[in-house]
Amino acid sequence: MIAPLPDAAAARSLARLRPAVAEDAHRLLEHGDAVGFLARLDLWFADVHVPVSSLYGEQCDGLVGQLLQVALAATVARPADLRDVDRRREVDPRWYQHQRMVGYVAYTDRFAGTLEKLSGRLDHLAELGVTYLHLMPLLKPREGANDGGYAVADYRAVDPRVGTMDDLAKLAAELRGRDMSLCVDLVLNHTAREHPWARGWLAGDPEYADFYHAYPDRTMPDAYEATVNDVFPDQAPGSFTWVDEAGDNGAWVWTSFFPYQWDLNWDNPRVFAAVLETILWLANRGIEIFRLDAVPFMGKRLGTSCMNQPEVHDIVQAMHALTKIAAPAVVFKAEAIVAPDDLVAYLGGHHRYRPECELAYHNQLMVMLWSSLATKDARLAVQSLRRLRPIPAETSWATYVRCHDDIGWAVGDVDARAVGYDPPAHRDFLNAFYSGRYPMSFARGALFGENPRSGDARISGSAAALCGISEAKERGDAAALDAGIRRLVLLHAVTLGWGGVPLLYMGDELAQGNDASYRADPALAEDNRWMHRPYFDDSAAARRHDPGTVEGRVFSWFRALVRTRAGLSALHAAGESAVLPTDSPHVLAWRRRHPRSGHFVGLVNFSNESTTVDVRVLAGLGRLDTVLASDGPPPLENGRLRLAGLSFVWLAEE
Repeated sequence: MIAPLPDAAAARSLARLRPAVAEDAHRLLEHGDAVGFLARLDLWFADVHVPVSSLYGEQCDGLVGQLLQVALAATVARPADLRDVDRRREVDPRWYQHQRMVGYVAYTDRFAGTLEKLSGRLDHLAELGVTYLHLMPLLKPREGANDGGYAVADYRAVDPRVGTMDDLAKLAAELRGRDMSLCVDLVLNHTAREHPWARGWLAGDPEYADFYHAYPDRTMPDAYEATVNDVFPDQAPGSFTWVDEAGDNGAWVWTSFFPYQWDLNWDNPRVFAAVLETILWLANRGIEIFRLDAVPFMGKRLGTSCMNQPEVHDIVQAMHALTKIAAPAVVFKAEAIVAPDDLVAYLGGHHRYRPECELAYHNQLMVMLWSSLATKDARLAVQSLRRLRPIPAETSWATYVRCHDDIGWAVGDVDARAVGYDPPAHRDFLNAFYSGRYPMSFARGALFGENPRSGDARISGSAAALCGISEAKERGDAAALDAGIRRLVLLHAVTLGWGGVPLLYMGDELAQGNDASYRADPALAEDNRWMHRPYFDDSAAARRHDPGTVEGRVFSWFRALVRTRAGLSALHAAGESAVLPTDSPHVLAWRRRHPRSGHFVGLVNFSNESTTVDVRVLAGLGRLDTVLASDGPPPLENGRLRLAGLSFVWLAEE
């Protein structure tokens, strides 16, 4: 007998389940809302049923029916103003791809102190052109060490140091009134050991049985650890922690990150249902974008790295579809800092498109920018970015120069060797350069997460410190300061001109340097990533309009980049893009085109010295005019465009 196709099985399941769901929807919702809910059910049902069947077995109608009831209950509870947002987003389902979208990433306490006080910062964001505010982890963490807030003790409460859930909902409403969207982190791989689910599991409550991965002896942990890489080898070696309270004799609990972060067991469908309820509850507080933290780690398979496993994509696809049924205004952003060949799958880029996350971090672009800046050579970036698989048109990259985390050198061995680099040696060079250990380095970063066995490490440091601004200020060197500012602006000219959703990290618009104050806090002192998580500098912000200051120069460029970008439809994230080959090793060039626009071309010169490129790189792209450039329109000399050192040029077709 030929097995039925998955979509055919989903169609039969929908036929069985729909009458009862329709009856409940019409009983609980106004007619128009019920019609909308059922239309979304028809649209997204296969994206629920197929992955849930893969995860939990073919006889999954009962489970799918329960999950649909969770979605319906969330729709019933959804506030009227958020239903209005849903309607607008259903008319404009790719709202997050618009070239006006610009994100700003900040820690609430370091940006404003509290959620209530953050309202006073919104004029600053509006002046910058921000339409998307990502507040770093603010759900209630465990007390004491908490991995920077990623050890969540309660998904339904806010860290009391910054406010309450009511404060968060009020802020979300105020943001909506300014056409800004709120993004919040949601940790999917693990909870804090103090979370109610973990406490229930320890207490033997059957509701939470098998919520976490636990083993009575070292047999299975040793087998898994033979192929699993340590995340924090210097701070938390190993991936399992002995917990005395677990059962009669204790157990080894899976802890991929720190001993107080317990990995959820996604093989248990009750875990899936509990997380779905959590997402929809938070969505009804006004969160529009969920940054899914540590998502690659959710699937566990013996003999693998336990990252990027097929189960991960099933989980995210089903969770995404159920969220779309209940709250269509919501989008997902994948925190998947993985190898380039694995990255596109989180945007649904499989052999057949499977909707998962609308957004994902373009980690490869970020790494290539810093590599090119250190080497003054763009060849590795050209090689790597040209080889990256295209992403589905419905999705977008989140492009960024810097984020809250360390920089890991995700340089593919194939790409490195293709341009003549020895991969380990190149990674060692980048660590030495950006930690300031390399002769003549302008950077003032620090090594993070050194692995004593492999010699691997990553880099901490603010963008301004890594670009040489801090070092130049220390020496009082005006020429070096100018070069540092040009580097910082050049990097953002790429991320804001690449297409997708550019993210600005708090303080970069003011060229804030490293913050050493974390060393005085025992809870933070051992984690040097806090050096690039500064407090917002009000005195620096007060200088943002003074063109004679570093802050004024940088802020002015950021505003110009954002404002110019908003008027270029070629930078709509759904546009086509391609890296353009040039005959200068120092230049990265790319082009964009949207069906409703002409071409856009960006060029950046990573060298301190001027260089030229053959103008024929622009052949066939129409008449291109300079719309923004660090040094004005590039001069044409004997068929070659001359680019000043550390410069950028944006060209657009009339």
